[in-house]
Amino acid sequence: MCGFCGIFDRSGSPIDKTLLREMSFVISHRGPDGEGLFVDREVGLGHRRLSIIDVDGGAQPITNEDGSLQIVFNGEIYNFIELRKELEGAGHIFTTQSDTEVIVHAYEQWGKKCVEHLNGMFAFALWDLNKRELFLARDHLGIKPLYYADLGKRIIFASEIKALLQDQECPREVDEESLTELFTFRYVPSPKTLFKNIHKVPPGHRMTISQSGVELMSFWEWKPRIRESWDEEILVEEYRALLVDAIRLQLRSDVPLGLFLSSGVDSGALLAIMSQYSSEPIRAFTIGFEGGETTNEVEDARTMARMFGADHHCMEIKPEDYLKYYENYLWDLEEPVGNESAAAFYFVSKIASENVKVALAGQGADEPWAGYDRYLGAKLSAFYSRLPSIVTGAFASLVNKIPGRLERLKRAASSMNEPDMLTRFTKIYSFYSTEMKQHLFKGSLRTQIIQDPYRSKEALRRLQGDVQHMDPVAQMLYIDTRANLPDDLLMVGDKLSMANSLEVRLPFLDYRLIEFIESLPVQLKLNGWTGKYLHKKAMTKWLPKRIVYQKKKGFANPIEEWFRTKMRPFVEETLLSPDSAVARYFDQRYIGRMLQKDRDGTEQLRRHIYLLVSFELWHRTFMRGK
Repeated sequence: MCGFCGIFDRSGSPIDKTLLREMSFVISHRGPDGEGLFVDREVGLGHRRLSIIDVDGGAQPITNEDGSLQIVFNGEIYNFIELRKELEGAGHIFTTQSDTEVIVHAYEQWGKKCVEHLNGMFAFALWDLNKRELFLARDHLGIKPLYYADLGKRIIFASEIKALLQDQECPREVDEESLTELFTFRYVPSPKTLFKNIHKVPPGHRMTISQSGVELMSFWEWKPRIRESWDEEILVEEYRALLVDAIRLQLRSDVPLGLFLSSGVDSGALLAIMSQYSSEPIRAFTIGFEGGETTNEVEDARTMARMFGADHHCMEIKPEDYLKYYENYLWDLEEPVGNESAAAFYFVSKIASENVKVALAGQGADEPWAGYDRYLGAKLSAFYSRLPSIVTGAFASLVNKIPGRLERLKRAASSMNEPDMLTRFTKIYSFYSTEMKQHLFKGSLRTQIIQDPYRSKEALRRLQGDVQHMDPVAQMLYIDTRANLPDDLLMVGDKLSMANSLEVRLPFLDYRLIEFIESLPVQLKLNGWTGKYLHKKAMTKWLPKRIVYQKKKGFANPIEEWFRTKMRPFVEETLLSPDSAVARYFDQRYIGRMLQKDRDGTEQLRRHIYLLVSFELWHRTFMRGK
């Protein structure tokens, strides 16, 4: 796990080495163990290293036998041992034991199709001196980030946005279309970011840059093909075998590793399987929250740790910890999200980083396996939308008039009678309804919402088009796995773990597992009212049924209560002060009414408020004075 940056100059001017070093320095938290630079006329590459594999010999950039290739790489190639044997058999000569060098020789062997041979989480930039061509790629599911900006005479790219902003010509402007998408989906879908003209390489894509131009294309061509016949017990065993193999590969490390442990089935299963492959107790890490007794997982996680003999570490987070961290939160995150548990990832990464360099985590099982309530809504909508509109409209109107904290129910009711599938999904995703956005937004943003209230759905059109022939649940699972997951949860996980110089690995997102899951009929994922159906059935091999089938707690925290009590002055100053950035885009009087409704309990608006706070902190961090 590392960080890298680079410059490609179209004008023929020499690379500004000072700029390249500044870009590298600002992401030094991603790689405190070493620095490397490479410059060759129109291209410059910078790298910061966090040593995981081949600690002594894997410094980057890494080259090939004749020096005609140079690579900077962030991530891990889990099947590097197998690939190395194959490449050595084909005559390639290795000079290190690192997984990075495998990519170089894979490129020599297979060209740009080399990415199709990689199993891992990765982003890299490879310079081909003979072709004078730069080749970049991002892993199948977007676990590792890769940003770029086209500045006309040069293109800059990096693992984090703050590196790009070291270039004074890189614009610091709010992309207003992205802002409306943020307040619809709670994140900005790839390839855009909230920064105008700064883009993400989408998951599963590769990019080629040369004097001839820029080419961006997908390399992961998988599209779900549902099995026509199947045996449930055989599928359970096949899934178990794939998961065990994914964990086995991801345990490869030359430094200590551990596990983020909750009380749930996913991290519990990882602990059980990891314990079978380790002669030492697994180091496990859990956080709890002051005042979060009803949702805290510390005691249950401690019980789980004892069950498998783990070395358990835990930490209690207080409102004061959140307030202090908010000074740096958006500097670390770079992209605001409406995910109130996001900051918590920083703290669990912090306690882990004090003990290990690598941690496995259970992220990634909910999206492909239908682990969230919204998938029930998508399932019910298929039936509900066939009812007469007079019935569905009356029901939605009735639900919206019910007083109290029923945000999810109201969102579901308003979406179910929508005949257009993508608009229906957009309504399910958006906790800011169209009516709320019309009251909240000002100026051209408000005009845009009035004229085309669901324009943001076009950001997901390409993904939905891949699976529009499938049922609503399958469509939503496919979209979430490729949009919500990488652009929200995985982005949060990468940025906040790397802020602590910690590598986090996600066995449930081995692309082979995703292809297996997406080949299954929906009833094996969402069976009746039970999400993650086959997944849970498979996990009973390693965990007691009471754990497998207990109610999901998630990464719950008492931020809702804190915002109304101990953090109330911070929230009000952030959102209501006259010089707040939100005043440029949003109606502060309406925000004031939102805060009051949330405090007195008439509406459940914690997510709405959290997103506003996140946007304001982001703007103060990156746009102050703009």
